[in-house]
Amino acid sequence: MVSTCIKQPNGCPHQDLFNLHRIVTRVEWHAEGDVWTHTQLVCRQLPRLAEWSALSNREQSILIFTALLHDAAKPLTTQVDPETGRLRSPKHALKGEFLARNVLRGLGCDLETRETICRLVRYHGRPAFLLEKPNPEQEVISLSWLVNHRLLYLFALSDTRGRTTDSMSRPEEHLRFWKMIAEEQHCFDQPYPFANDQARFLFYHSPEPNVHYVPHEEFSCTVTMLSGLPGSGKDTWLALHRTDLPVVSLDDIRDDLDVEPTDNQGEVVQLARERCRELLRDKADFAFNATNLTRQLRQRWLQLFADYGARIELIYLEPPLETILKQNRQRPQPVPEQVIRRLVEKVEPPTLTEAHTVTYNAH
Repeated sequence: MVSTCIKQPNGCPHQDLFNLHRIVTRVEWHAEGDVWTHTQLVCRQLPRLAEWSALSNREQSILIFTALLHDAAKPLTTQVDPETGRLRSPKHALKGEFLARNVLRGLGCDLETRETICRLVRYHGRPAFLLEKPNPEQEVISLSWLVNHRLLYLFALSDTRGRTTDSMSRPEEHLRFWKMIAEEQHCFDQPYPFANDQARFLFYHSPEPNVHYVPHEEFSCTVTMLSGLPGSGKDTWLALHRTDLPVVSLDDIRDDLDVEPTDNQGEVVQLARERCRELLRDKADFAFNATNLTRQLRQRWLQLFADYGARIELIYLEPPLETILKQNRQRPQPVPEQVIRRLVEKVEPPTLTEAHTVTYNAH
C-alpha cells in the first residue's frame, strides 16, 4: 500500500497544491534535499516500524495519509529568513491542517477519519519539542483530546527516521520521553481521563489549568450550539431533535433587522448576545443557531455561555458538499454558491476541548 502512495509528484492529482519536489530544505535538518524526497522517506519508514503489523488497516491508512500531507503546506509557507538567510516554513503545520482537510474532503474521506488525519498533520511536530515546554505533562495531556498519542508517536518516529542528516536535531529520546509521559498520565492510547466533563472543560478554558481539580457538575442550563455551513441542515436538526427549545438564530435576527449577510453584522451580533443573556439569566435551556465555523468564532459565544454556568453541547453538521449545495438552493434566501465554497476552506470542526459534549453528524 505504501508504494502506491508515493508516486512521483508529476503523477500526483494534487500537483498544483503540493509541488513538494521544488521546495528545498535546510541541510542540517534535511540533507535529503527537498520536501518530496523527505515525504517518500517517511512513507517508507512506516512499514519498518516494529508496531506496524499490529495496527489496523484504518490506522495504517491514517499514518500513510499523515505522512503524505504533513509537509504539504511548505510550498505555501517556505521563505528565506531576512536576518539569517536560512529557509523557514512558519505555521506550515497549521496551514497543512486546512490543506489536508480540503484534499481529503475531495477524496471522499469520512468525517472522523479525515479529522484524525488533519489533527495529526497539525500537531505532528510537537513531540520533538516537548523538552522546550515549561510543563511537559500539561502539553501531553492537552493534546490527548486532539490526537491519539500512539499514532502521533509512531508518526513522529517515522518523520525523524525519514531524513538524511548527520546532525540529529530532534533525537528519538525526545519522542520516547513523550511516550513515557503519555503512558504515565494514562493517555497514550486514549484521551486523558478527567474526573468529569466539567473538569475537562475548565482545563481547556482556564488561564491556569489544574488537571487535578474536580468540580461539581451543577449547571444553570444547557445551551445547544449548532455549527455547520449554510445549507447543512441546522434548522432541520433542531426541528427534529430539540423541538421545544427556544432558539437564538442569527439568520432570524438578520431577517428581523433586514440586514444582509454581506452587511455589517455588529447590530445582529449585539442583539443575539442580548437574547442569549436573557435566556441565561432565566436559566432556560436554549439553542444557538449560527454557522460557527471556526474555533475563534465559537469561542466568543462559548465564553458567554460558560460565564453563566451553562452546560454546552456542540452539534456539528457536515453532510456531503453536494447535499449542502442542494439544500442551500432550496432555502428561501440561498447563500451564493461561491460563498459556500469559500467557507468550506475555512471550516474548523469543533473538538471536545471546546464544549462539554460534541456530536458529529455527517448525514
